[in-house]
Amino acid sequence: MGRERWSIEIYKEYLKFSAAHFLIFPDGSAERLHGHNYQVTAAIEARLSAHGLVIDFKHIKPIVREIVDALDEHWLVPGQHQELRFEHRPDGVTEVRYRDSYYAAPTGDVIVLPINNTSAENFAAFIGRELLRVLEERHGELDVREARITVEETAGQRGVWRYLGDEAAG
Repeated sequence: MGRERWSIEIYKEYLKFSAAHFLIFPDGSAERLHGHNYQVTAAIEARLSAHGLVIDFKHIKPIVREIVDALDEHWLVPGQHQELRFEHRPDGVTEVRYRDSYYAAPTGDVIVLPINNTSAENFAAFIGRELLRVLEERHGELDVREARITVEETAGQRGVWRYLGDEAAG
């Protein structure tokens, strides 16, 4: 006899963010600075509670929204790229250098993320890790077995991140 598993999935129009970025390709070339309107979906699998819930939708939607709202209308920079360098200057300007390219923007408009490239896949991983961190803080009793985040940069084109908890992986 098989095992039963439960999950929730969230897709809401408001779970989106607009951001500027440039992707750095394996050959070292880079896109021009440009932006997308990213759409985010989230799925969480966990044990079903005694009340018949994985987690109440009213608890998870605001967390995902907080994460994407924090990214909204910013320039997202990959802080862990091997060649890209950035500096938050004391005068409120952030300088970004990649090879022969130089950029400067108000520091308040720039978010340096702990990722090595600004791909949809890495955005999904960042959002997923943040979601798990906040769930642990606010809902530590939730035993997340699996999580899945998608970040769609254009219709039909999305990056996907999955987390497999210890039980789900085994």
